[in-house]
Amino acid sequence: MSSILIVAISPIDRSLLDPLVEPLTRAFGPRVEVSRSQTLEGSFAFNVSRNQYGSTPLISALLDRFDDFDGRILGVTSGDLFVPVLTYVFGEAQLDGKVAVVSSHRLNDELYGLGADRKLLHLRLLKESVHELGHTFGLLHCNDYLCVMHSSTGVEEIDMKTERLCPECRGKLVSNTAG
Repeated sequence: MSSILIVAISPIDRSLLDPLVEPLTRAFGPRVEVSRSQTLEGSFAFNVSRNQYGSTPLISALLDRFDDFDGRILGVTSGDLFVPVLTYVFGEAQLDGKVAVVSSHRLNDELYGLGADRKLLHLRLLKESVHELGHTFGLLHCNDYLCVMHSSTGVEEIDMKTERLCPECRGKLVSNTAG
């Protein structure tokens, strides 16, 4: 498998990036690293009327910026993401592509009036990162509610699933990346 580069998209809590490296390496096997020199200023994707960042323009900008990179790109932001047809998204990815973006914004318990839980925030961000990167490797949503590829519309659903691929999705990943 090719390598995965984690790219910070402002606004970003940079302390969320390094903890993704080891578990993403376990999930996908390739070399995973955080870009120290390349960041993406996300303000161009900010929609004033929604007070959110468009995830699709962020994907396009990462594609342009890293067009020569031979691997997957995971953009991570703390900004609230949306696509026009949905109120919000936790992330978005190119199916069978090279770029995915995720946001920590709605994964944070403080948004829901609860106390901060950094461990839970990191776990939720990991699950969403594996999920969106899974799409870049050709994986679709899974019916197994414990599989990380199961679709989630709320944090409660993210909390129910594991950070791992079910055996069927793992087999598809291996098949899609063979050769």
